[in-house]
Amino acid sequence: MAKLASLVLIFGLVTTLLLLTSYQAMSQEVEDESEFNYDENSEKGPQHWGDIKPEWFMCKNGTMQSPIDLSNQTVQIVSNLGLLNISYHPSNATLKNRGHDIKLELIANSSYLQINGTQYVLKQLHWHSPSEHTIDGKRLDLELHLVHQTPSGKTAVIGVLYKIGLIPDPFLALLTKDLMAITNSTGAEREVGVVDPRIVNFRRTQYYRYMGSLTTPECTQNITWTVVKEVKSVRKEQIELLQVAVHDESNTNARPLQPLNNRLVQLNYYYGPGLGPTP
Repeated sequence: MAKLASLVLIFGLVTTLLLLTSYQAMSQEVEDESEFNYDENSEKGPQHWGDIKPEWFMCKNGTMQSPIDLSNQTVQIVSNLGLLNISYHPSNATLKNRGHDIKLELIANSSYLQINGTQYVLKQLHWHSPSEHTIDGKRLDLELHLVHQTPSGKTAVIGVLYKIGLIPDPFLALLTKDLMAITNSTGAEREVGVVDPRIVNFRRTQYYRYMGSLTTPECTQNITWTVVKEVKSVRKEQIELLQVAVHDESNTNARPLQPLNNRLVQLNYYYGPGLGPTP
């Protein structure tokens, strides 16, 4: 009987570990963002995220967290990662005010990013202001995250950085009326018709690559990050519209920088064929 009890206990532990591993692999960003905030002085602020819920423990204990500083002193310059392999196409989309950010969810699974033979489907886009990643310690004005996922739940995110300039961001310009329609309405959703993610139009030849995490709870790790080196232009009014839409009293939705912990960060330069327009 003792041997049988031990076997049952071992089986239970193994099953629990397998379920936990599977759960973590399929983890998504939290949709109800009222459960946390970005106020450093709040009990729901970034330094306390890992204490709010047991399943958010990685926010406090993870060793591969994002965002990080992309420092020229620590990055490894390479050329073997190749041209960033994306294929984006128009899709119907829904705009949602999640409380601390605006998410644009694509309905069709027709756009993808391919890394090392694995195809990640573009699921949604959202914005952080100021930027979450920094370049040599410098925080920019805005960061767009394009979130891709495989059917098994593996995630890869492309980050695009912006600074305030005279030229407006054409992608945000298309969403102006829709953003205004969901201002100050947490949870509000709006169908925006067909959008084309190719309008984001970032360069695919120079980018940073590292392994990190989601930057919101549950702070799931083993996320493949690609941060485009090119810094694009956005108007101040466009950023203000995003901030007004989420109506966040902290006036920011950027997570503080996380320790690098000796992770490899690569900066890829590509000079080969295939430099034409994004397919």
